[in-house]
Amino acid sequence: MDVAVAGRAFAVWLGILGLAVANGVLREAVLIPRLGGRAGLLLSGVLLSALIVGAAWLALPWLAMPRPSGLWAVGGGWLLLTLLFELSFGRLQGKPWPLLLEAYTFRGGNLWPLVLLVTLLAPRLAAWLRGLG
Repeated sequence: MDVAVAGRAFAVWLGILGLAVANGVLREAVLIPRLGGRAGLLLSGVLLSALIVGAAWLALPWLAMPRPSGLWAVGGGWLLLTLLFELSFGRLQGKPWPLLLEAYTFRGGNLWPLVLLVTLLAPRLAAWLRGLG
């Protein structure tokens, strides 16, 4: 993957990060208070997954990936950036490792592990949805 494509992929990831933050605000301010913890987490996870795939779908022509291997590289990069951001941000907030790692379980309706899988698969899934194989 060349530097220009990597830069565009990073820009898309920054957009996804913004969507994830907005989703978190919606979850904490609206979904959990109105639906309860489990349902709020479930709906938030499904919504964020859909937003990520939607962002990948919209960005695919701009990313201009000629081969499926490039799509896998973009998804892997997005996954790595997401993990680095989440864990670094949590540690900067002073959260202990056990608390941070609790988010990587399906406990209480949490779909974060599924969201991470969707992040990895999103570029490839977007290509499939666009009929690009």
